[in-house]
Amino acid sequence: MSADARWLAGLEDRARGLLPAPVLEYVLQGAGDSVSTAEAVAAWQRVRLLPHVLRDVTQLDLGVTVLGSRVELPWGVAPTTLQRAVHPDGELAMARATAEAGGLMVVSSNAGTTFEQIAQTGVTWWLQAYLPADRTLAEPMLARAVDAGAGAVVLTVDTPVVGTKHHVGERVWDVVDPALLRVNFDEGHDQQPGADKATDLGPHDLDWLAERTGLPVVVKGVLRPDDARRCVQAGARAVWVSNHGGRQLDRAVATVDALGAVVDEVGEDAEVYVDGGLRTGLDVVTAAASGADAVFLGRSPLLALAEGQEGVARLHRLLREQWAEALRLTGCRSVADTRGLTAAPAPNSL
Repeated sequence: MSADARWLAGLEDRARGLLPAPVLEYVLQGAGDSVSTAEAVAAWQRVRLLPHVLRDVTQLDLGVTVLGSRVELPWGVAPTTLQRAVHPDGELAMARATAEAGGLMVVSSNAGTTFEQIAQTGVTWWLQAYLPADRTLAEPMLARAVDAGAGAVVLTVDTPVVGTKHHVGERVWDVVDPALLRVNFDEGHDQQPGADKATDLGPHDLDWLAERTGLPVVVKGVLRPDDARRCVQAGARAVWVSNHGGRQLDRAVATVDALGAVVDEVGEDAEVYVDGGLRTGLDVVTAAASGADAVFLGRSPLLALAEGQEGVARLHRLLREQWAEALRLTGCRSVADTRGLTAAPAPNSL
């Protein structure tokens, strides 16, 4: 194994030596017995590829266009909470490294850094949002994101309640400084009636978000093709196939097993993204070959952030090198060229 491959493989071990135990547990844990979390990485490794040969792969197009904007990486940074608990520079370090790489960052509404500060790094960014029971309580936060230049709003729809986690020792919420998150909300927001997460989300909320923000709406947390169709019919510009990193409903299907049906259902009408267990440039090729227009990485950038901006920058650089190599070895020059490379899963793997 090369030094770079060892560095990527060692992200978790190095973070274990850098992060307080409750913070590391928060980053790694899944819901329930963590069945979905535990199987995510291996699920992508089940897929086999049928590479092309006799193709000119001298010049590559390593980037993608998402919602009409060009980014230089086919992966984005997924929204994650407590980045400032992982590293003091938090979202700023993540944004600076991602901006330098020409990538896209999705900023959690729970972020511990103001939208204005994140925007000042020059990163291309979208807002991730949960909607409260009283939708009007979200309006000030949404307005701040729009004013700071968010390019889209990503509505997370798989969290009507927070999935139960089993903790070892102290919970992160018992030890973390509250100042490290939710700085883009008005003071006292969480104590207001109706501030709890909405349990009545519906297609109408997509239209409400589009009207309030004037931004394209992405729906994150979709695993079923019929739900994907409802999202697109309600105006979603993109559907994000995700099981929340296994952190919501345990035993939810692996995203690689849900992606194809969603692409078949809505891929002609909307962009389709995927996250969950993607760790290497070869995983990115596999996702693109399975129909994803872009992929998102959650735990890997967060673990790299334990090593600061330099860690995130190195992650992007090494993945870019792996992505380029995998494209050439499959006879492809771009995401579009990868379509149809997938074969059946490996024998005896299901």
